[in-house]
Amino acid sequence: MRGTKPQMQADPDALSDLAAPVWLSGHARAEWERVMPILTERRILTDADLGQLENYCIAIGTVRDMEAHLQEHGHILTDLEGGMKRNPAVGIQSDAMTRARLLAAELGLTPVSRSRPAIRNDDPEDGDDPLNLS
Repeated sequence: MRGTKPQMQADPDALSDLAAPVWLSGHARAEWERVMPILTERRILTDADLGQLENYCIAIGTVRDMEAHLQEHGHILTDLEGGMKRNPAVGIQSDAMTRARLLAAELGLTPVSRSRPAIRNDDPEDGDDPLNLS
């Protein structure tokens, strides 16, 4: 199902700037430290969203870790018989990129997700009838 996602609204229970969990990898921690101030300023992140933010940071960390591996070992490996095969890190990186993109959109961290118009109209003069088009 396609459609526009609602614009993120400030939440009165929004979290302030939190330190990254100690168990995050170096790249994941760096991403947390990069995006947490952005999300804190927007006042949209609550306790319920922390798992999603952690997963996003882990995915970004995996992308960067796999890129370092690929730069060192290459995209093609040679097996014991001398045949060439794709480095498994290519698939791991690709999957992590997809997860990171989807989670970034949910968190409002992509240009497209930030530019979507709001679906909700909080204007009290419009009444409570969602089918009223006047």
